[in-house]
Amino acid sequence: MCIFKKGLKINLFVVCIFMILGLFDNAFAEDIILNDLKGQVVNLSSAKNKPAILFFWTTWCSYCRKEIKGLNQLYSEMKKEGITLFAVNIGESDYKVQRFFKDYVLNFNVLLDKEGKLADQYDVIGVPTYILLNKSGHRVARENALPADYRNLLLK
Repeated sequence: MCIFKKGLKINLFVVCIFMILGLFDNAFAEDIILNDLKGQVVNLSSAKNKPAILFFWTTWCSYCRKEIKGLNQLYSEMKKEGITLFAVNIGESDYKVQRFFKDYVLNFNVLLDKEGKLADQYDVIGVPTYILLNKSGHRVARENALPADYRNLLLK
């Protein structure tokens, strides 16, 4: 009985270490459903079995604005390569985000994470933040700018 308890403690310790290191961060956020700017419901599981980029941003972030412009230019290429892009606004109202894009033509869909549930799921603590998920749903990168080698990371 003592050996079992000791083994259990060691196993729990190892699991905690793996969780801290992010080695179990392999589940795609399939239980998260968000609305887009048009009020349409988007289930993130629609990207299951496809490489995906989650781009977390806010309207007040000047770096995010630059990243959005760059993503807007890259999106058609990403789409051809089978990469799904979710631009996820954190904590702002639809009105504020819609007003932000009033005079801007977007090539991709923007999702609203008003309560920050998706951001919490991926431990986002600042913006901009990119989470790159391979087609298995495993996180392959977490960056504050789109990695130059994002294709290699996602498509390998």
